[in-house]
Amino acid sequence: MNLQHLMPNRKKDVPIYLQLYRRYREAIALGKLSPGDRVPSVRSLASELNLARGTVEAAYQMLASEGYFVTRGAAGTIVSSELVKLVEQNNPVHMFASPASPRPQIQSATCKPLPFQLGLPALDAFPRKAWARLAGRNVRTLETVAMTCPDPAGYEPLRRSIATYLGISRGISCSHEQVFVTAGYRGALELVRHTLLQVGQTGWYEDPGYILARQFLEHAGMRLIPIPVDEEGIDVRAGQQRGADASFVIVTPTHQSPMGVALSLPRRLELLEWAKRRNVWVIEDDYDSEFRYHGHPLPALKSLDRGKRVLYTGTFSKVLFPGLRLAYLVVPASQVLKFRETINHLPGPGSILPQAMVADFMEQGHFARHLRKMRSLYATRRRYLVDALTQTMGTRLNVQPQAGGIHVLAHLNTSQCDKTLSATAEANGLAIQALSNWQVKKSSQSGLLMGFANFTTAEEAIVSAQRLETLMGHQYV
Repeated sequence: MNLQHLMPNRKKDVPIYLQLYRRYREAIALGKLSPGDRVPSVRSLASELNLARGTVEAAYQMLASEGYFVTRGAAGTIVSSELVKLVEQNNPVHMFASPASPRPQIQSATCKPLPFQLGLPALDAFPRKAWARLAGRNVRTLETVAMTCPDPAGYEPLRRSIATYLGISRGISCSHEQVFVTAGYRGALELVRHTLLQVGQTGWYEDPGYILARQFLEHAGMRLIPIPVDEEGIDVRAGQQRGADASFVIVTPTHQSPMGVALSLPRRLELLEWAKRRNVWVIEDDYDSEFRYHGHPLPALKSLDRGKRVLYTGTFSKVLFPGLRLAYLVVPASQVLKFRETINHLPGPGSILPQAMVADFMEQGHFARHLRKMRSLYATRRRYLVDALTQTMGTRLNVQPQAGGIHVLAHLNTSQCDKTLSATAEANGLAIQALSNWQVKKSSQSGLLMGFANFTTAEEAIVSAQRLETLMGHQYV
């Protein structure tokens, strides 16, 4: 392969590392690179293209994380041999080529975060002064039209900012017309349900999986089939065996909730091909993909979607704060009019003011700076908790490794019941959750889910871990 074909366009707004990532991906799809081919080292490619080594390394990390590349240490880096079967089964040009331009917590609220509380970002690190300035400015300057005739699909400047952000950071090519702002993640599910689903339809649900999504869909009259999750994410083959007639699939592919694993590239391709063949809707919940501590965030499942079957959801609750109650849904261009018809009969995302503030927060660069700061901060705070658990619990807990997110999963190495332990902990002011409560089918796996974002010091984490250790000791006795 001619390395000059990888040369990025420095005049584009898209980051150089992301351009390089995409060109490698297209080269693989078009057969210019084959499974097993060796690729240049970071050093040699950076020299050949006159790029910083860090830029090339960032692209290579993304490709390796997604399963395109396999690193072999001193032996170099190769195109993954796992791609052979799936690339042969699909039309790679349509799968990977850039799409044409589209056409027209479970916990109750408290005044202060509880130790281990899930779903809460680091509230102490939120840039309150910048937010307050934006609030004052928007109160003074908000357009009359936005105050009197709000668009039920959401504030247009915010939708434009979201579309731009997703194109750069998540690899999703979409127009702002495809973006619908909703009142939280449940609002996005409600919009999908009213537009595309019918009561009694069958869908795949990750087991274990996000408990609030399960509760919402079951309450809405959907029939959920639990599909097991392993180290590669949802088991697509098991899903096809257990729910061949499914109408939808709900997945957390970048950072599986609650197990923390990423859906492997072969399974992503397998899921998308099956969904395209069977006309199944895939609801992608990308709830905290921004928080990845090793390399850059993984591209979204929707970035691979050439069958136009993926409905992408994201939320500001995990990256800013839950009190905003703002999320968003990205739909295929072919479905925009249908969703437009539905949104006119639903409450919509609520007040324009917080939407305008988030739009300014993104446009003025505060959002990107905040995410960079949080990635570093959360890596530190996760270490606080993991070290504290190791010091206090020893071998009684086994903390599952993961590359991102704002919670940890610790498996129990004792015979204790995780449900009983979590109930005892909750009664004593520790907001721990049992893995068993997130499972549909009974499993031998048991564990504790613990948030770490609001442990501001190592001492705080140790104190909370010691409290938990005391409760475990009493229950064990």
